[in-house]
Amino acid sequence: MVKSMNELEYPFDSEFLIKNKKKIKKQLLQKENLLSKNIAILGGSTTSEIKNMLEIFLLNYGIKPNFYESEYNKFYEDAVFGNEKLNNFNPDIIYIHTTNRNITNYPSVLDDNKTVEEMLQAEYTKFEKVWNSLLKNFNATIIQNNFEYPYYRLLGNKDASDIHGRINFITRLNQKFYDYANTTKNFFINDINYVSSCYGLDKWANQFYWHMYKYAMEVPAIPYLAFNIANIIKSIYGKNKKAFVLDLDNTLWGGIVGDDGVDNLSIGPEVPSGQVYLEFQQYLKEHKKLGIILNVNSKNDYENAIAGLNHPAGNLKPEDFIIIKANWNPKNINTKDIAEELNLGADSFVFVDDNPAERKIVKTYIEGIATPEIDIPENYIRIIDKNAYFEVTNFSEEDIKKTELYKDNAKRSQMMATFDNYDDYLKSLKMVAEISTFKPIYLERISQLSNKSNQFNLTTKRYSLADIEEVANSDDYIKIYGKLEDIFGDNGVITVVIGNIKNKTELHLDLWIMSCRVLKRNMELAMMDELVKRATAKKITTIYGYYYPTQKNKMVKDFYDDLGFELVSTDSKGNKTYKLELANYENKNNVIEVI
Repeated sequence: MVKSMNELEYPFDSEFLIKNKKKIKKQLLQKENLLSKNIAILGGSTTSEIKNMLEIFLLNYGIKPNFYESEYNKFYEDAVFGNEKLNNFNPDIIYIHTTNRNITNYPSVLDDNKTVEEMLQAEYTKFEKVWNSLLKNFNATIIQNNFEYPYYRLLGNKDASDIHGRINFITRLNQKFYDYANTTKNFFINDINYVSSCYGLDKWANQFYWHMYKYAMEVPAIPYLAFNIANIIKSIYGKNKKAFVLDLDNTLWGGIVGDDGVDNLSIGPEVPSGQVYLEFQQYLKEHKKLGIILNVNSKNDYENAIAGLNHPAGNLKPEDFIIIKANWNPKNINTKDIAEELNLGADSFVFVDDNPAERKIVKTYIEGIATPEIDIPENYIRIIDKNAYFEVTNFSEEDIKKTELYKDNAKRSQMMATFDNYDDYLKSLKMVAEISTFKPIYLERISQLSNKSNQFNLTTKRYSLADIEEVANSDDYIKIYGKLEDIFGDNGVITVVIGNIKNKTELHLDLWIMSCRVLKRNMELAMMDELVKRATAKKITTIYGYYYPTQKNKMVKDFYDDLGFELVSTDSKGNKTYKLELANYENKNNVIEVI
């Protein structure tokens, strides 16, 4: 098994990556279960090295890109006038790499207000035409650069506020891009304005690379650009992390609570070091609002850990965490236990610990976990944030409620322990399921679920929002979602089945996924009953199911066997095909009320 490479995590050595890209690519191509995606790069400048760097970052995330690359500065022609090669390529992602070099006209100090506004609208309209044409012609997700600031200010500081200034012009043009992004599905902004600012605009806009090679930024900056694009793409395809596992002493506060005592911990506004830790806690709490799960893994007595978390100056309290492991067990063991208790893969976590020895142990023994190389507390936020573990492309109501959903699961587990008969426990939950065909209001959540579900995922297929919209609008599919509610709360949309109708009487299941939060509650049986009901109504006589094994979905390897399907074939890779004749099907769910 090839692991993700530390060399491709922030902070990275860009010149090392450029020099060793072929060697890195060769190693990463050995990874198993790579997700293949077609990515078209439509460039307003030279893009070859951008493609090379983007490839290795995506491979590191488990995505194998196949590229189409436009000719130099032909992004507009490819998008608006069409290109047979691009059409045949059928891209999943279209990345438009344009920079301030592709702005046709800038205001002159001699232009009046009306002329400037007309120029601004003309520039925006050019790009809007590109986007609309691509969205019309392709079932693809578009990623568009915004514009970085120019490398000089003709008007000095007034360049930002005066309508004749280039900075002012770019700022307003960028805002028009953002307005389009906020009202258009499957369209995302790659913020090179921010990336170039962090890198250093003077270095970014190195004129040598433009005049010599027509690169709009210096070549050593390209890995930073490619990393940013890759983070958007990995988020679209569900490669984000889902949770933090956090150390306490010298990570969430300064000092050791067991030795120094709560009163002597460094946290809060009184001292500079305390302010740093407080700001880090505030940063983590904002992640909780995004639906990121917070957990503790600390070598401490439990009582001391709770006392530290109840420090009056702290921002994080015990109730902000789902699981608190404060003991003297090895941290890799604690982390694996947290993953099991949450029914999440261990590679869903970001392990944050100030001790490099602990990070190394966890990294060594837990496949795929992120262990950011934090150094001094002042850099904690910067290093974690720049790694974009939780890049937001879709944000749903379920994300907002994530912490409460997991706390409700803990209550269910406590209740289950009071029953001797499991069916009696399930009936006591008084579960009610809504099972229906896809509705527009849930499409983003359905796409999100298809990309986040790894364990209960029979075929491991990934669907972007554009893919889900295509399925939803097609009569060639039976497509149903399931919501589940019980006495503890509403779990939201937690399961999806997509079946492709073939030869009029056959239904081939392309996707069957379910959130691990609702495992072992018979929701899959309720979905199966509804699936058969809808298939029978369409005069379908046979359902075909497929299981493609991965390291993560072993829990469903016998799923179709348990449902009564007949095994048709197994290939050399362990991929299985099943079928079920519907003539004598009997409903299986008896504990969930379906509406």
